[in-house]
Amino acid sequence: MKTLKLSVLLLCLVISSQLSFSQSDSPRYKDLVVENPEAEEDIQVLSSYVNALVNNKMLEAENLLSEKYIGYGPGPNDSISKQGTIKAWTETHQVRSNEKVGFVSQTFRVLQGDLQGDWVSQWGTYSFTQNGKHVELPYQLTARVSDGKINRSRIYFDNLTIANSLGYKVIPPKE
Repeated sequence: MKTLKLSVLLLCLVISSQLSFSQSDSPRYKDLVVENPEAEEDIQVLSSYVNALVNNKMLEAENLLSEKYIGYGPGPNDSISKQGTIKAWTETHQVRSNEKVGFVSQTFRVLQGDLQGDWVSQWGTYSFTQNGKHVELPYQLTARVSDGKINRSRIYFDNLTIANSLGYKVIPPKE
């Protein structure tokens, strides 16, 4: 019995020391992310871009994207170039009306790794009318801004919300 207690105590000590060691290896938040020193300017870039898209000012929107811009989302494997983005929104304006957007923004700087740079996150709602139906679409957009241009972004929204609002139905496959 004494051996069992000693073994359990020893096991607990080993696990505890491993956990504390692995936690100390993890970088601290403040070592990876800090305040963006160009916060106002970067927030203005993303805000101007989103407003330009929604208000069909495609040249203005295009000028706010870098030549190597890549946008990701909403799906995990979705991506689009600068030219693809402008083309998609140009086509969108042909079938939608009463487009509006409202959002709040926040910014931060990532100090290292693939995501290094100044980022702006936007949490908002985009609304429009299509085929006589009103759609309200919550979204989350995060974009990296460099030299006054957006060079990378990731957007999240629920495609099913749009489809349902427009009257589409999801039909399960036949078994």
